[in-house]
Amino acid sequence: MKLKEQKCVPCHSGMPPLTPEDAQIMHQDVPEWTLKDIRIERTFVFKDFNEAISFVNEVAELAENEGHHPDIHISYNRVRLELTTHKIRGLSENDFILAAKINALTGSGD
Repeated sequence: MKLKEQKCVPCHSGMPPLTPEDAQIMHQDVPEWTLKDIRIERTFVFKDFNEAISFVNEVAELAENEGHHPDIHISYNRVRLELTTHKIRGLSENDFILAAKINALTGSGD
């Protein structure tokens, strides 16, 4: 099953983060994202501020539905998203699932 078709599942304290090797394997499904130690991130560029904010609102609704929330950085027409699983202080499968679903919002990564 493709990542974008999966559902994020709640993580609990004490659950181990993905190993660097497992994170590298999962990263292959969302290569547009940059793998940085315990997070993945991607910058999206839009025509203007309004497009950027509309995208942020779509991401916020998606994140709320998934129960997994990115760190969002907005600078006029640029939106940088960072995904990590704070509860386990590292990457989980949820980070890659949400990245794939965010890619689908923009039509990238298929």
